[in-house]
Amino acid sequence: MSSPSFAGSSDSLAKFADALSKVKPLLDAQPPLATGPLAEALQIAAVSSLGIGLLDDAESYWRRAIETHHAFVDAYLNLGTLLKGLGRLHDLETLYRQLLAVRDDLADVHNLLGSVLQDLGRVPEAHAAYADAARLRPDRYEFHYNLGVVLRPLGRWHEAAQAYRRSVELNPGFVMGHSNLGNVLKELGQLDEAEAAYRRALTIRGDYPMAKFALATLLISEGRFEEGWRLYEERHADPDSVQYKTQQVLGRPRWQGEPLAGKKLLVWQEGGLGDAIQFGRYLAEFKARGASEIAFACAPALHRLFADVDGVDVLLDHETAWSNALHYDFWTSPLSAPLHLGTTLDTIVPPVRLALDASLVQTWRERLAVLPVGRRVGLVWKGNPLHRNDANRSLPSLAVLAPLWRVPGVSFVSLQKGAGEADLPCAGQPLLHLGGEIDDLADTAAIVAQLDLVICVDTSIAHLAASMGTPCWIMLPSAEVDWRWMHERTDSPWYPGTVRLFRQPLGERWPALVEQVRDACSEAFAQARDARPASR
Repeated sequence: MSSPSFAGSSDSLAKFADALSKVKPLLDAQPPLATGPLAEALQIAAVSSLGIGLLDDAESYWRRAIETHHAFVDAYLNLGTLLKGLGRLHDLETLYRQLLAVRDDLADVHNLLGSVLQDLGRVPEAHAAYADAARLRPDRYEFHYNLGVVLRPLGRWHEAAQAYRRSVELNPGFVMGHSNLGNVLKELGQLDEAEAAYRRALTIRGDYPMAKFALATLLISEGRFEEGWRLYEERHADPDSVQYKTQQVLGRPRWQGEPLAGKKLLVWQEGGLGDAIQFGRYLAEFKARGASEIAFACAPALHRLFADVDGVDVLLDHETAWSNALHYDFWTSPLSAPLHLGTTLDTIVPPVRLALDASLVQTWRERLAVLPVGRRVGLVWKGNPLHRNDANRSLPSLAVLAPLWRVPGVSFVSLQKGAGEADLPCAGQPLLHLGGEIDDLADTAAIVAQLDLVICVDTSIAHLAASMGTPCWIMLPSAEVDWRWMHERTDSPWYPGTVRLFRQPLGERWPALVEQVRDACSEAFAQARDARPASR
């Protein structure tokens, strides 16, 4: 890690050097300076050393100042700023605890300690520090806000809501407080109150992207598509968003519903593989509106899968699409299609039709032939670890699914690739692992086409299986359920008759949900046992 630069202009460097030269003789004066003046001289030396980039000297002078005067708060805080800039969080924690041992009444230092502990991932300790800050200064809105931030990952949702409410009571114009209060209220199922909190945030700051996106996804998840999709489209206006940066890179007009007859349209994959599959249904709709060429820029893992999809004339990787962007009249994201095509809850177009290569299906049929006669169920227990909500949506390990092994007459097939493969093999797991042999999603599709059911967490395989018409049961987490699965429903209008949703109650754990899935699996296969022949 490179050292940060604290130095200023050449004039300021000269002033710092001059100050240091004048104060140095005082540091070793005989007789020694009294404690107070010596500590002040060391402070001047530290600041001057920092100003000319002598970081080690600055640290040394501040530490001498603290040794000289144990309650010299400014020396602690200035040294803390240096240590934070250097990324030395453990040393920073030690420093703040040292100061609090002398002055436990410093609310700001408790708050600073909480921030360090939060950065170190020690959330319960961070909560204790923030609570001390709020106890000492209950009038400080930011201390209550920080409490809300750490109470949320601790699963203390009602307390988090209370903390956020207190922060906005103390500062009614605090936009982040209103927005985060909305987030917690949404998790608590208080949807009207969550909506009101988001709207208050946007009344204060109309361009606040976090509240705008949160309100958009809340409305979409309630089936209120008209306003929801319109607000969702405004993600393109946030300079920090990937969508805004995509516009800058491509340099072409973004399609906003203009006539497509005779136009060339570049469809740019936004989000993950699951998003591409879910909203790939709109590619044929673009073509039906008369576009002369539809190019789909997407991850290579999708290319074979989308090779024969209706509406796709050209498949490109993102780099090639960027190089050829000037060839197209417009570009769009598939996730913008519901707005511009006027999608409502009642007019969602059917899932993308995926054509499978017969030889590929045969290859995987031979691989699956090692399984005994009976039902075949595909499993995926982890998503992409880089996903922002992966800690909630993925199972801790394959072992959590162990109750499924008790379902009679079922063979389980692991479709897990990448994250989660380390869970295999393990004694007592009756599982055919194919994930390591899969090259891309076309392979996965060829396997899924020959399964009776897929049980998975919220990841791309859910969209793949559901688009192909293979029954898919999705285990949803207790917190931060993705907007596309809506609220309280056990089905999905995006995949009617195919998807079944199992929702984990807020504050509950995965084992209870897995038991529900096991019971449902046993019941479903018992009812179907005489209705149709088993897979072969």
